[in-house]
Amino acid sequence: MLQSLLVENYALIDRLEINFKHGLSIVTGETGAGKSILLGAMGMLIGQRADVSILKDKESSCIVEGMFVVTNHDLEPLFEANDIDFSNVSTIRRVVNPNGKSRAFINDVPVTLSVLKDFGERLIDIHSQHQNLLLQNAAFQLKVVDSLADSKKYLEPYRTVFFSLKKTEQRLQELEEQARLSKNDLEYYSFLFKELEEAKLNPDEQQELEAEQQQLTHAEEIKQVFAKASLILSNDDVCATSLLREVKDLLEKMGGMFDKAEALADRLQSSLIEVRDIANEVESVAESTEVNSERLQEVNDRLDLIYTLQKKHKVNSVEELLTVHEQLSQKIGFVDNIDEQLVLLRKEVEQLRAEAEKLATQISKARKQVFPAVEQHVSNLLSDLGMPSAKFVVECNEFPALTATGKDEISFLFSANKGVAPLDIAKVASGGEISRLMLSLKSLIAWTGNLPTIIFDEIDTGVSGEVAAKMGAIIAELGKSIQVINITHLPQIASKGQSHFLVYKEDIPAGVATRIKLLSEIERITQIAKMLSGQTLTDAAIKNAKELLKG
Repeated sequence: MLQSLLVENYALIDRLEINFKHGLSIVTGETGAGKSILLGAMGMLIGQRADVSILKDKESSCIVEGMFVVTNHDLEPLFEANDIDFSNVSTIRRVVNPNGKSRAFINDVPVTLSVLKDFGERLIDIHSQHQNLLLQNAAFQLKVVDSLADSKKYLEPYRTVFFSLKKTEQRLQELEEQARLSKNDLEYYSFLFKELEEAKLNPDEQQELEAEQQQLTHAEEIKQVFAKASLILSNDDVCATSLLREVKDLLEKMGGMFDKAEALADRLQSSLIEVRDIANEVESVAESTEVNSERLQEVNDRLDLIYTLQKKHKVNSVEELLTVHEQLSQKIGFVDNIDEQLVLLRKEVEQLRAEAEKLATQISKARKQVFPAVEQHVSNLLSDLGMPSAKFVVECNEFPALTATGKDEISFLFSANKGVAPLDIAKVASGGEISRLMLSLKSLIAWTGNLPTIIFDEIDTGVSGEVAAKMGAIIAELGKSIQVINITHLPQIASKGQSHFLVYKEDIPAGVATRIKLLSEIERITQIAKMLSGQTLTDAAIKNAKELLKG
């Protein structure tokens, strides 16, 4: 249950702190006083959207914090699954910063909005006025049935199988499309693969061939240049080496008279050795270089093949061609094995569908077993609420295909008058009837759903008088089992609470602020009397208020 609520810097609220008790707590106040604001703040604790528009002071953060007693509600696994320390009294805090960023904490551990919603759904059910439209929603109608049915133990394993089925069907569809396209392309793939296979490519050959092509193309010029260079370096009569040797000899003769000459002679001796080596290598190149037009043609033909393949496959190297070769091999292998994969995948789909069908049948059976109980519960409450001839029927049809919730299409049918066949709620129920139906269904969910707290926001819309009194009695009875916080404008319902809070506006230097206070018994009599007669209190209204409070 919600033990306390702290709200700071939210809309018209600068700071509010409220302590709630078990049972039925009533919240009243004039229109515009801030009851809906309070409800919005509570909604933040269960993951509802929040942004900077809610900030009263745009320079400060908004903080909403709730303390919840969570014992005896099987929440320990949820805490453990999210790596949060379990505490019998746990704190949920939501912070919205001026930059618009929102943060959430459970027991001071940062959590995502998704995790916050998971906890919120297990702690509070907030029924706002617009939720009456949910009554016409198929998902809500199914939730009502499942809250009572023993279908829950099948739903989780069913969803696991169902989503596996959907993923496997998707994979099968994609594989079938791949098979169709791949088989159409198989002949082309095979041609390309054979072409690359026959080319017998080597990763380093392009660079080697291009170097050889360069040499063969200019072989004659290379031979002439190196032959001339060899002649200059090593001709027997006048050559570079003989001239260097002559200079060295001259310097050596001067060595005894001039130290520098000796040093230069030594350096020339080293250079002479290097020049002789170069001369030998130049002579070798001149002798070994051959003009080979046949080999040049072979190299040109090989490079033309490589360049043609690169252009065809839109790559720039032999390495990339070898990668293409491997990819084509894999594609051909995939096509060769695809029929076998399709057989296995179709078998897996059939197995998953059979398992899903089995679980869906169990879910459907569990749901149908509680239809009479749901119909009886709602009909009894509607009778208590002044509709003795009302008839409520749960209708079940089967979807043509499995869905995430099974194969049942649940519809609620309703008739307010005797002898009139029940029809879809959306077509026949008035505003006041919708309120009574929703209270009946919400009480069913609360009683059977292990829910600690339910908040009603003017669920009494469209009712008054004796019906309102009966509605108040039902809400009060519900408050004996769980915590109920009820926002109302009807004195008949307000009088049923164990505690009564008044929401009001107060003028402050900065403008207007929303306040809330717990009413004493005397204040409560006055407030209910005002709800009966308006701001002008009469003795009759006070007397009537006291009678209402006596029950």
